[in-house]
Amino acid sequence: MQISSFLDGKAIKPALESRTKQEVINELVVLLEKTGKVTDREEFLRVIKEREELGSTGIGYNIAIPHARSKAIKSLVGAFGISKKGIDFDALDKEPVHLFFLLGASQDASGEYLRALALISRFLRRRKVRQDLMKAQTVDDVMQIIRREEL
Repeated sequence: MQISSFLDGKAIKPALESRTKQEVINELVVLLEKTGKVTDREEFLRVIKEREELGSTGIGYNIAIPHARSKAIKSLVGAFGISKKGIDFDALDKEPVHLFFLLGASQDASGEYLRALALISRFLRRRKVRQDLMKAQTVDDVMQIIRREEL
């Protein structure tokens, strides 16, 4: 499995407009909708919010990976966004989050979903990847970084 297999360029935003945790989740879900794999935005937002209430998906290193399985998702799909200023996301290390990867999966995709989460986490924990992504200006820049690292 590779990130490029479930991250569509339509769901990448190198300059997020959001300023709050809830705004960034909403903005990423709107991006997911562009892929055609979200059948009910409000339902998916509800499930994502429930997951965040269990504990923040801000994992440190200026990274957040909000995620959920939902009946509102047709198949494994991701959205990626960058906030140059950073957003308070209740991260474990209390630092602002700059890199956001939202992951959605159908309710019956548990193995694939867990593999994708692990893959994203390993990918974003690499310092060079984070530094390069923070410099990305376009969707193509982001996709080139991802493809380069998948080789």
